[in-house]
Formats: sequence, structure tokens, C-alpha cells
Amino acid sequence: MSIFGNHQQAVMRRALLGAVAAATPAFGQRGRRGTSAEAENEALSAPKDDAERRILGVIEEMTSGGGTYLSVPISDGKMLRILTESCMAKRVVEVGTSTGYSGLFFALALSRTGGRLTTHELNEGRAATARANFAKAGVSQLVTLVQGDAHETTKNVKGPVDVIFLDADKEGYVHYLKTLLPALRPGGLLLAHNTGMVPDYLSAVRANPALDTVIYSGGGGLSVTLKKL
Repeated sequence: MSIFGNHQQAVMRRALLGAVAAATPAFGQRGRRGTSAEAENEALSAPKDDAERRILGVIEEMTSGGGTYLSVPISDGKMLRILTESCMAKRVVEVGTSTGYSGLFFALALSRTGGRLTTHELNEGRAATARANFAKAGVSQLVTLVQGDAHETTKNVKGPVDVIFLDADKEGYVHYLKTLLPALRPGGLLLAHNTGMVPDYLSAVRANPALDTVIYSGGGGLSVTLKKL
């Protein structure tokens, strides 16, 4: 059962979809590298305190040092943080840790909400790098990293989960959807990256009457799906 009433769910839905719309560049500015709108989307926010400064420092180091292998762009990372913090998420599940870049954006939010991230990564080397980055950022206590085949490890996820993020093998998105959707609470968010590459996934979420989906086009094709009441 959701912890929110129907009216609160409706208000939250409008606020979250409004955040997506507000962060998307205006028509005519999309796809043009170097515009002021894009530069704004790619800029990191000023740190609020020392803990946030430490996380942002590692994000900046990874960005400038080429440590963002198969990771989201900054604009999508900022959206992950905004959506997670806006819904006061306590439990986030990520499929596709890579080197921990997106996980650090989740950590920015979860350090405020008191929540935790469970992230799944197939590659042992990238999992080790991610753990080192989480430790450097001081957020290891917020993160559980599960190393192995996520098609198997995600079967162990139990609800309620507030936010799910898919950024792994694109051909597996529909399988992850079927596996993880039952664990997502009503009013929770299902986020998926590079969805322009996964038409079967978009068809599946759009055909489900329990889901409502928009695409944030200011980054790498991030779909935002609300699990309705």
C-alpha cells in the first residue's frame, strides 16, 4: 500500500512531470551542442555542504579523467538526483552500476532522504572501480553493490522500492521490467536510460495501463515512468 493518499499522489505526479518538462531544453535548442541551455544542464550545482562537496568532487574527477565508462551524461545524472530527492525515496534499485557515476547522483539525493541504493553490476572490474569511487565520495554506507548477472540477481529484489533505474544491456530491459515492476510501490518511478535504442521496452511501458511515461530529451533519452495507484 502506498504511504500517500490519492490527492497527494496526484500532486506528486504533477510536480515530478513538471520537473522533467522544466529541465528539458526548449524547442529549437535541442541537439545543438554548446548552447547556453545545454551548458546550464551540464553544469553541476554548487555544493550545499561538505558531504555534497565530496560527492561532487568525485563526479567532477570522473568526468574530467575519463572515468565515466558507459555512464549517463551530467544532465541525466542531475535528473536522477532531482526525481529521487523530490519523491523522498528511501529505496533505489539500479541495474547497471558501471563505475558508479550515476550511483553518485543517487547518493546526492539519498544523503538527504535517508535512503539507500542497491546497484547491480555484471563486470567485476567495473564493480571494483565503483566501490572505490563510492568510498572516495564517502557514500559507501548508502550503497549495496551486487556483483553478478542482474537477470538473476534482480530476482531477489523485494518491495516496496521507490525508484528503479535501468542502464544495462538494452536487450534485457523488458526482462528487467517484468522482474522488477512488482517490487515498485504505487507512486514509484521506473527510470530507463537510452530508451530510444529500446523500442520494445517503450512499447511495453506505454501499453501497460498501470504506467504513465514521458521522455526527458535533454540528455541521453531518459524515460520517466510513474506506477499509478
